[in-house]
Amino acid sequence: MTTAPERTSDLYPTRGAEEVLIERKDPVVWSEPGAAGPITAGDLAGFERDGFLAIDQLITPDEVSVYHAELERLINDPAMRENDRSIVEPRSQEIRSIFEVHRISELFGRLAADPRVVGRARQILGSDVYVHQSRINVKPGFGATGFYWHSDFETWHAEDGLANMRTVSVSIALTKNHDTNGGLMIMPGSHKTFLGCAGATPKDNYKRSLQMQDAGIPSDGTLTHLASDHGIRLFTGEAGSATWFDCNAMHGSGDNITPYPRSNVFIVFNSVENTAVEPFSAPVRRPEYIGARDFTPVK
Repeated sequence: MTTAPERTSDLYPTRGAEEVLIERKDPVVWSEPGAAGPITAGDLAGFERDGFLAIDQLITPDEVSVYHAELERLINDPAMRENDRSIVEPRSQEIRSIFEVHRISELFGRLAADPRVVGRARQILGSDVYVHQSRINVKPGFGATGFYWHSDFETWHAEDGLANMRTVSVSIALTKNHDTNGGLMIMPGSHKTFLGCAGATPKDNYKRSLQMQDAGIPSDGTLTHLASDHGIRLFTGEAGSATWFDCNAMHGSGDNITPYPRSNVFIVFNSVENTAVEPFSAPVRRPEYIGARDFTPVK
C-alpha cells in the first residue's frame, strides 16, 4: 500500500461557479515514438487524434464464455447484492455494476494482467500502470438506464485526486453491442479539451452519482458545441470486441429498451507516475473500491 501525496497545483479546475473549457495540458500518448507494444503506429496515431481505439476481437469467443459466466455468478450471488461494491439499477432493483472485480474475482484479476490488456495500457501511458478502477456493467433489456455525457477524468480529478490526464480505460464487450441496445458513444477529439463543470461536489456524492449523476454534468449548450465540433461515434461489435478510450473523452450511453442485453467488463489503468493525491474538488475521497489507493503496478 502506498500513501497518497499531498495535493499538487490544479491544472484542471472544475466544480466552480461556472463551466470552463481548458486546452489539454498533457500528452495523449505518453510513450516514445516507436516504443514496443501491441498497438501499431497507425492505431496509436489514431488514438492520439480521436481519443479512442476500437478492436474487433481482443478476447476469443471461448474466453468470452468464461468471463460472461463469471459475471453471471457475481451478479447472482446474494452476498454481492449486499456488498457496497454493488450498484443497483433504480428501476428494476437489479445489480447494474460491481466494482473492484479485479480483486474479488481471480478470473477478472488475470484479465487485467493479460498482456493483450495491460500491454496496451503501458504503451499508451508510457510507464508501468496500476488499476485505478474496475467493474462489470450489466445493462439488461427492457428499460436499463444509460449514463449521461461526461468526462471520466473530470470525476477522477475532482473526487479521486488524479492530477494529470495519464489514465486510459478499456471496455471489453461480453455480449454483442448492437446499434440499438445502449452502446458506448464518444465525441472523437473531445479529449483534447477539458470541460470544468459548474457546481460544488456534495459530500458522499458517489453514493448517488453511480446511479444518477448530479455533479460533473456538462450543460446542454456546451454539449451541443462539442458535438457540433467533434460529432458522435457509436460503438458496435461482437462479444470479445473492445474499446480503449482516453480518460478525458466525452462519452455516454443511452437507455436499453431493446430485448438484447449489453454487458461488459471495464478496467481503468493509471500510470504509476500519476498516483492519486487528495481530491481537487470534493470534501472527501471516494472509497478505495471506486478510486484505488493501492498503487502497486500490474505485473
